[in-house]
Amino acid sequence: MSKKKTEMIVGEADSFPINEIIESNPSFTRREMLGIGGIAGLTALTGFSTDALGRTQQRKPRVAVLATYWAATRSHADWLVNKLIDGYWWQGAHLDSGIEIVSVYLHQHDASQLGQKVAKAKGIPVYRSVAEAVTLGGKELAVDGVVIVGEHGDYATDMKGHWLLPRWWLYNQVIRVFEQSKRSVPVFNDKHLSYNWDDAKWMFDKSRELGFPLTGGSLLPVYYRKPEIELKNDTPIKHSIVVGATPDEGAIFHCIELLQAFNERRKGGETGVKSIQSIRGPEAWKWVESNSWAGKLLDAVAKSLDFKPGHFQSAPRTNICIIEYNDGTQAAIIGSQGAGWTYAGEIEGQNEPTIVSLLNFPGPFDQYHASNAQPHWIVEMMLTKKEPFNAERLLLTTGITNQYMESNWEGSKYSPVGRRIETPFLNMTYRPTRGAQFNKGQRPPARPYIRGFSQ
Repeated sequence: MSKKKTEMIVGEADSFPINEIIESNPSFTRREMLGIGGIAGLTALTGFSTDALGRTQQRKPRVAVLATYWAATRSHADWLVNKLIDGYWWQGAHLDSGIEIVSVYLHQHDASQLGQKVAKAKGIPVYRSVAEAVTLGGKELAVDGVVIVGEHGDYATDMKGHWLLPRWWLYNQVIRVFEQSKRSVPVFNDKHLSYNWDDAKWMFDKSRELGFPLTGGSLLPVYYRKPEIELKNDTPIKHSIVVGATPDEGAIFHCIELLQAFNERRKGGETGVKSIQSIRGPEAWKWVESNSWAGKLLDAVAKSLDFKPGHFQSAPRTNICIIEYNDGTQAAIIGSQGAGWTYAGEIEGQNEPTIVSLLNFPGPFDQYHASNAQPHWIVEMMLTKKEPFNAERLLLTTGITNQYMESNWEGSKYSPVGRRIETPFLNMTYRPTRGAQFNKGQRPPARPYIRGFSQ
């Protein structure tokens, strides 16, 4: 099928036409990511043979982008994809992108005028179907990786508050091509896997069945921290909270991901989640009062941010997600404005809580703001074909988010004090294998987007 270069829109098609996981060193320095060492340097870094590198590293991995909506500068597609095309800010310096975006699919195509203009300016074809985007108009898989940004757009919200974004649908179209081509490649899925638990579990299971690396989630676990610390594996955490904005499903997922990035490093590693409960409104503060550990951690956060004692409790309403892990560890997400996103953990043997804040987020909305660390780990996964963190975390945080949304409902009946839901299906276990993965050093300068056209 010929590509229409003038329009940069490729015609529609209905045809859908042994993944190899390459062992490699998962840590790349700035020099190595820039490719200064060439083939010889990468050979020394990874231990690949020169022949293998000749086959796999002579060109940048070619990546397809599948987005729901790309019309606003604050849309996730605009945050992420521009950096994958033009480079990003990592550990105090600008890095060129280590991958090549070779195709784009826009689910809400007509509304995504900004994405169409960027693609046209950069010479990237925009396809009218997912299958064409990942086959480059052919009959079999023709890219080395897939980036799904199923966030934002004109999509309905159900009565429980689930935003019905078609992430599973986009992913399913990709899987159909993988299965028909008898080959698969790494996939990044922005935010949680799906608003529906069964679909999310299917997505994770398919990655294991077909043997391809899967990552995604929130940018918060890899955003700048104050102080710049990471908990060691086997830290004896007793209780944890995250204080942050939680007005809806998408926002509380960010908080849950940040919480899990810390809690998975507790003694023994991740053991899975036993139960989840949601409490919304004034009743939430009664729960805090009856659980002294939560109140103490909340007061410690207020002190660390120079707020008066009881600052958070003075708000008349909040919403809380209560999480009980299989090993007895307890945690909660507590909704609040004005605290950025802040983690507080009670650790055995320490007199004071460990407190880490993510402040001054996310602006300005330009080439280097907010999401730089996510593109870095996307690029690394596409190069190494290894997950930058356990995909089990993404499945677990998706499940916690889903059951939090379900807790306040029994059928069509709503209660602000949600039911405690037992979650045996969240009995997943894993241990983190990496050190600190968040962005450090000098914050990026404000720079306009490198659009390739005048706005």
